[in-house]
Amino acid sequence: MEQRLLRADELGIRLEIVAGLPIWEPQPVYRHQKAVDRIRASIGKLSEWIDNTGEVCECIHAADVYIAFPDGSLKRPDISIFCREPDEQEEAITLVPEAVIEVISKGYEAKDLDIGPQFYLSQGVKDVVVFNPYTLVVLHVRRDQVARHVSPVKIDLLCGCCCMV
Repeated sequence: MEQRLLRADELGIRLEIVAGLPIWEPQPVYRHQKAVDRIRASIGKLSEWIDNTGEVCECIHAADVYIAFPDGSLKRPDISIFCREPDEQEEAITLVPEAVIEVISKGYEAKDLDIGPQFYLSQGVKDVVVFNPYTLVVLHVRRDQVARHVSPVKIDLLCGCCCMV
């Protein structure tokens, strides 16, 4: 499987496997990358937030890295937010992100709107944010709620981090 993923990268294709289904899209364009960079620059801790265990989330974020989910799926969220540094440095990360932010690429809306949110929630991700840079619509999905916003908007995440989308 890893060889296929490396070959896809060489061809300029992002390959993901969701519940055994291969999903691909081309590498992101400049507008997409600018949105990812802007959002990542805004990620920080909510002031004086501590979870119910007394831990403070470190709000570590990574862009476009493979995450190996518990069901065997492999995805590359545009932005993954973790409360601690993942152990893996040279292979797919197995730590489930606290939050995932996807930036829609033109022509691949279904991947991020129809497949992504429910998949991520089923794997234990607490917050899923989907940003459409063409319409400025921001969809914020949690297990028990869905909110629609217009960018720019501050999103408070359950882990104690926040970002501007």
